[in-house]
Amino acid sequence: MGLLDRLLDLVRKRETPGPTPDAPGLKIVVEAFDPVVADSAVLAASPGWVSTAPAVLRHHLLLPPDRLAEAASILAQDGYDLREQSPDGELVRVLARRVQVLDALHCAQERSRMAGLAQRLGGDALGWDAQQPEPTA
Repeated sequence: MGLLDRLLDLVRKRETPGPTPDAPGLKIVVEAFDPVVADSAVLAASPGWVSTAPAVLRHHLLLPPDRLAEAASILAQDGYDLREQSPDGELVRVLARRVQVLDALHCAQERSRMAGLAQRLGGDALGWDAQQPEPTA
């Protein structure tokens, strides 16, 4: 992610306050776990996703337990927090989470970035999903 993208993300975050990653009432509105399917297609096929509203973007990763602190430090630089889920063999299943307005370009860039980070740390990137609040009636 380049400097311009980071600055634009900071501006977007200020303009569009959204839910916190642990906010109650969040539901998964889009999932992308098949690397063959483009993120743009995944977003377009999601009837529950509100394209203009902030979402909690969650990347599902498998990482070695001794590399979790390093991963958390790297991810924190771009506003992600790392939430440990459960052991999965010799690796640990974790979620890298942050709030942002989703678009196909940034989802694809972040998916690629997470895959590279996981590989460098001896793990794997499984895919991503996004949560948004239940619509109020």
